[in-house]
Amino acid sequence: MPLVPFIRDAAGADSVTVDDGDLLTGGAIQENRALTVTIHGGAFDGRHELVLRAEATTTISESRPLAQQFALLKAAEAAGVTVPRPLWHYGDAGVAGKPFYLMERISGTALGNRITRAGAQPALAETLANELARIHTMRPPHAGLEFLGAIRETPAMGAIATYCAYLDEMPEPHPVLEWTLRWLENNSPPMGETVLCHRDFRTGNYMVDDGVLTGVLDWEFAGWGDPHEDIAWFCARCWRFAGPRLEAGGIAGRDIFYRAYEKASGRTIDPKQVHYWEAMAHVRWAVIALQQAMRHRSGDEPSLELALIGRRLAEIEYECLNLTGAL
Repeated sequence: MPLVPFIRDAAGADSVTVDDGDLLTGGAIQENRALTVTIHGGAFDGRHELVLRAEATTTISESRPLAQQFALLKAAEAAGVTVPRPLWHYGDAGVAGKPFYLMERISGTALGNRITRAGAQPALAETLANELARIHTMRPPHAGLEFLGAIRETPAMGAIATYCAYLDEMPEPHPVLEWTLRWLENNSPPMGETVLCHRDFRTGNYMVDDGVLTGVLDWEFAGWGDPHEDIAWFCARCWRFAGPRLEAGGIAGRDIFYRAYEKASGRTIDPKQVHYWEAMAHVRWAVIALQQAMRHRSGDEPSLELALIGRRLAEIEYECLNLTGAL
């Protein structure tokens, strides 16, 4: 298979065997496939459980190209964030039929419902707060992340313009989301500190093995922003799964997560800013849900999973109205 000579050359090996595994579930934007790779000779000699990550048939506008995702993963690893080890990137279709990169396969589960059914997990919440503080040590300019560009407006106003444009592309009107965007515009905060935001740091996007964090996943939305954006995304109601009363990711109270983050980062969290960014989070999730559903509705990628994501819109809109005081 064409992948064998690529890995052999990239690893500086004498020979390589690849057992193609199953398509991994979870992650509705990218295609992830498990591989078992045995390398003979060179620095990577031995048996490796890997993931081949490639573009899905269709994608959504906010998702970064694979080359940028790979660069973000490498930058996160260098900053001390617990991530699957990034190995090799290939930028055209000559090997696997599409661009891809290879990374370590880590143990555990990322299923939000399964993680949150375990109830309060304060130690895990503190670990995640520390991980988020490490992500937020990266600031512009940052070598290797030049593709993120320069900040030309406040992160809030930039986000509002982006989501307004996305809604304009939809075939139906969405007045609740338009209302929420107007509220966000009227209450927009001034420019604050700029850091690397993961922008999808939540339960469901990290792996846990027997209650222990094994890795932070899914870097395709990362970019420069306000640190409160990531804190709000983690605490947003839509990501609490089976633990709705545990406001920090369905695994702990906010106070535990906030204290651990403040201690690790040296920042003081502003609850009003978090509330603002939670309203933004629900607009963003609503837009993503609509875009995911459109991948199915277009006929380009028929998928029950994508169609069901679009059915989440009503509950997201309810929370938008709740957060903006319209209820």
